[in-house]
Amino acid sequence: MRAQMSNPIFVALDVDDDKAAMALVKECRAFVGGFKVGPRLALRYGEPFLKEVARHGNMFIDNKYFDIPNTMEAAVRASFEVGASFCTVHAQSGPEALTMLAELEESLNRTRPFRILAVTVLTSFKQETLPSVVKHLPIAEQTRALAQLAIDCGITGLVCSPDEVEMLRGLYPSAYLVTPGVRLSHEDRGDQKRVSDPLTALRRGASALVVGRPIYDALEPALAAKAYYEEIQKR
Repeated sequence: MRAQMSNPIFVALDVDDDKAAMALVKECRAFVGGFKVGPRLALRYGEPFLKEVARHGNMFIDNKYFDIPNTMEAAVRASFEVGASFCTVHAQSGPEALTMLAELEESLNRTRPFRILAVTVLTSFKQETLPSVVKHLPIAEQTRALAQLAIDCGITGLVCSPDEVEMLRGLYPSAYLVTPGVRLSHEDRGDQKRVSDPLTALRRGASALVVGRPIYDALEPALAAKAYYEEIQKR
């Protein structure tokens, strides 16, 4: 069985200090299902830190691997070995890499639940800020094409913005859809362009949500995490 969460909230540990990150983990773990770790912490603190995070909940390594197939396979395997339940790759890495990774995911799931998430179009993009080589294609069209590629290759976990999650849920009813760009209605968007509140994202079909700054920048992160937890109970 691929990894999934009963509590659909990931807290993004987008801080630079391991002690601050672990404080967030311990303060918020009662209200969230897992913790997202990116390169800024993984590169500084490595395997011991990652294994410690994984002791407290589902760990989501968000390094967005995009390389030649063998390099991606090794990176995903290493993510699993340090305790990740989820990790990200770019759907743009193409069919050879994605097919290889789907086979690896199948193999790793014989040991414990694990899921690879294929990233479609980052939530920090809006149409006019896309790279020039793809700006002529609407974001929804790009997202649909990348999702289809991943699904065709055997990857069933996808990352998309709240704007596309309803479309992808309709196309792929059994996919595991992770949605960043989630904010409570009164919170600042920061550099996120395609966003929604947590209830809207879940009702549109999100399987899990990623919340960063509204929690880790809060004066009391536990209370902020609790506010998200209480919000999703309204489903």
